[in-house]
Amino acid sequence: MPEKSQSPLFSGRGVTAVLGPTNTGKTHYAIERMIAHGSGVIGLPLRLLAREVYGRIAARVGEQNVSLITGEEKIVPPKARYAVCTVEAMPSRTSAAFVAIDEVQLAGDLERGHVFTDRILHLRGTDETLLLGASTVRGILEKLLPGLTVVERPRLSQLQYAGARKITRLPRRSAVVAFSADEVYAIAELIRRQRGGAAVVLGALSPRTRNAQVELYQNGDVDYLVATDAIGMGLNLDLDHVAFAQDHKFDGYQYRPLNPAELGQIAGRAGRHVRDGTFGVTGRVDPFGEETVERIEAHVFDPVRILQWRSKDMDFANLQALRQSLDRLPPTPGLTRALPAVDQQALDYLVNYPEIRDLATTPERVARLWDACALPDYRRIAPAQHADLIATLFSDLVQLGSVNEDFMAEQVRRADHTDGEIDTLSARVSQIRTWSYVSHRPDWLADPTHWQEKTREIENRLSDALHERLTKRFVDRRTSVLMKRLRENAMLEAQISVDGDVYVEGHLVGQLAGFRFTPDSEAEGPDAKAVLGAAQKALSIEYEARAARLYAAGNSDFAIGSDATVRWVGEPIARLTAGDDLLRPRVVLLADDHLSGTARTHVAARIERFVQHHIATVLKPLDDLSRAEDIDGLGRGLAFQLVEALGVLFRRDVADDVKALDQDARAQLRRYGVRFGAYHIFMPALLKPAPAELITLLWALKNDGIDQPGYGELIPALAAGRTSVVTEAGYERNFYKLAGFRFLGKRAVRIDILERLADLIRPALNWKLGSGSRPEGAYDGRRFTTTPAMLSILGATVSDIEEILKGLGYRADEVSAEEAAAYLAKQEAPSEEPAAEAPAATTPDSETQSAANDEQDAATSDEPASEPTPAPATAEAEAPAPAADVPAQPATVAEASEEEQPKPVLLWRPAGNRPETQRPQRQKQGRGRRPGGGSAEAGATPAAGEQPARDHQQHRRRDNQRPGDKGKDKRGGHPGGHRKPKDAERPAPMAARPPRKERPIDPDSPFAKLAALKDKLGK
Repeated sequence: MPEKSQSPLFSGRGVTAVLGPTNTGKTHYAIERMIAHGSGVIGLPLRLLAREVYGRIAARVGEQNVSLITGEEKIVPPKARYAVCTVEAMPSRTSAAFVAIDEVQLAGDLERGHVFTDRILHLRGTDETLLLGASTVRGILEKLLPGLTVVERPRLSQLQYAGARKITRLPRRSAVVAFSADEVYAIAELIRRQRGGAAVVLGALSPRTRNAQVELYQNGDVDYLVATDAIGMGLNLDLDHVAFAQDHKFDGYQYRPLNPAELGQIAGRAGRHVRDGTFGVTGRVDPFGEETVERIEAHVFDPVRILQWRSKDMDFANLQALRQSLDRLPPTPGLTRALPAVDQQALDYLVNYPEIRDLATTPERVARLWDACALPDYRRIAPAQHADLIATLFSDLVQLGSVNEDFMAEQVRRADHTDGEIDTLSARVSQIRTWSYVSHRPDWLADPTHWQEKTREIENRLSDALHERLTKRFVDRRTSVLMKRLRENAMLEAQISVDGDVYVEGHLVGQLAGFRFTPDSEAEGPDAKAVLGAAQKALSIEYEARAARLYAAGNSDFAIGSDATVRWVGEPIARLTAGDDLLRPRVVLLADDHLSGTARTHVAARIERFVQHHIATVLKPLDDLSRAEDIDGLGRGLAFQLVEALGVLFRRDVADDVKALDQDARAQLRRYGVRFGAYHIFMPALLKPAPAELITLLWALKNDGIDQPGYGELIPALAAGRTSVVTEAGYERNFYKLAGFRFLGKRAVRIDILERLADLIRPALNWKLGSGSRPEGAYDGRRFTTTPAMLSILGATVSDIEEILKGLGYRADEVSAEEAAAYLAKQEAPSEEPAAEAPAATTPDSETQSAANDEQDAATSDEPASEPTPAPATAEAEAPAPAADVPAQPATVAEASEEEQPKPVLLWRPAGNRPETQRPQRQKQGRGRRPGGGSAEAGATPAAGEQPARDHQQHRRRDNQRPGDKGKDKRGGHPGGHRKPKDAERPAPMAARPPRKERPIDPDSPFAKLAALKDKLGK
């Protein structure tokens, strides 16, 4: 039954296709991206390549964190976070954060393409998905996956055609490519006789044999490699030249010539990283045509116009339904139904077996049969013979519940022999791979672990024996050693790996990081100078190429570390040092002398440009304030101080400057993000991890603070959302301020949180008896108690908040719980006498205008603790005080159990605001009593360091008058002949400082309108 004609919408959103020719670092890029995530899956086209990538990732993250899953091999640690698979072994669904599929152009392959197509269309990582391959698939991918992001990567080196050469005259470090085992063996034998030997790589070899042969080539024991097209799928080899000894291959259906794209995929293995490579023909192959050569050199090939597809929605109702589901047509243009693969061919044979039809009678058994058909044909035998083996396995699974272990043991025993020649051992390796696949099926064997270990042991022994036979047959050790000695006086060749390892003649001589070369400690001896000289020649070319790439790199490729090191794609290239301006550090280039001239100038300029951009972006509020042209007068001076202090000033240090600011100056500063708080003048936008980290670094550069205790230790607490932290005695105190914390003895509290604390304290200190409901924490208008809301925003305990309040300059009076409860009860009792009526307001005189102007200032600014307010101040929008749902401390104490000794209640007051019983007699004279038993006090001088609490005190005694007293004239009377109430006749207390300079009232102020209304009512 054909599928619905409506085309499904395959989404490419969140998918990135990294496309380009060979030697562009696509696989390396995918590995780096996967390791950057917490979990990931990468699918590769060959088991050999999967083995190589598995080794690279295991070396980076540890073998316990990465698994290898292929058809016949599974290494799955219990806590593996990364999985390296062949594409066929990739899961159909995954919860991994990262997914990558390599060589996606194989989706057009007739034999395996449908598997790649299925993974491309359906498998996604939760955070990132990469499709790696040739540029030929760009068009079809963009058509099938709307929203796809495509990144084209250029080849890192040039590829040139070298024409035809005899096999015996091929240059060293060459690979000869053929497409049959017989041809590979014949060429390897010829090279052994003429040039000392060759390593052999075929896709049918086990990974262990293949790795041993590649190592033989890589370590310089032989200079030639004879291989099939297995080397064209991403295997990283040190090849300088690729020679084609055949240009036709059998693709499973026909014997045909290779197209230019296939030739380019294999030829592209020549050259490594930035070292150029060549390709050509040898043996009986005719030279390539001019058009073919141009297309290979320019990496321009015919696009892949259609992908192979096979339905993944199988109908297991019966055998006929299963076959029909396999014959479904593609759901969308750009896909074509794949030719029958090995599994489908086996199914076509098996449906004709009467015994199979008799067993496959339920959907579960049909599904089991299809699972058995997935057995790969490693032995490359006839389809009918392969189907017979599958029939035997299926019968055992249905009738016995698992594969007959006696049958399995007999098959494994036949393969367990290491005698014989190369062909015999290769056949045994293929046979044991079949049974290794069976052992790794999750429910095919009663004791799978035993057979997995058994088959792996036999495969390893056969692989070692095969490697020994190959080496013995195709490598002449004596000739190889002789040829190497004859080359001792030749020019040494150097190369640089993608990881920065510098090799000379295959030997590691050092590491290149950025633009600095560090010689290897073992690169010593009489030839060390010559070896390093060869390395320096390679480095000079590499430096030029890196300089060009760095100059064109985007800002996202750069980063500044906490150690003041500037890195480019992870490599150190410069270091920051202190400059004349704290916000303009100097950049010191980390580069050898081999980076010189224009290249060095361009690198330095690009790094300088990035550093300036980074600081201006992360510290934009501070940078804007430093460049502000519309701030003048006292506001400009305060802005300068704020920039010099990196965004935070203690209010006590600039109290006089702040008080002298008019409303226009304050508004100008507020437009640049400056907030006027009770304890600080600061910029809230800088109290975030990224700005705080950069500010700490810039201060440390200027003050030699990078090596001081505590550097960088407080940023994680800020990033974690901590509102307060326990202080460390050994830390440099400035680090707390730079990270946005106020050091208060044993505890440091975030600056914006302290301002929220001030918003909670202010109503408690501004409250007067008879002025409305008692705010939480208010006691007698002069003292307050701590509240759950205060503890909540501070993230502190009761003892912690005591330390914090003391650090802010507050002092505590102890009263018994009974006394506090009685006092509060008396306050809450209804008064027997009516409250004194407020005098009628008249036309405001100069003092009334000054007070109203102050009130307008407080209502429109961020400094509620130092400006008078007519009511409890409203918290700033950027720091709202949370509502408290729990009762205040006195109420809690009053409800304590009688059996427990109640703890004394702490009544907090600004320093210098002593309770009535502690004041000298001379201070009590002439003072009016306040409701609730308090008195308006004169300005006592607090101890040093207690300015923040004193700001609260001065705020309350600014004019020492109640709201109804604002209309009194200079003679102490009220305009209009109104007599003051008795309490109002008492003399005003002494001011703690000279009276504020009178300011004309703003006629548009709401307080001016209020005064006018009172005046009207008085008349």
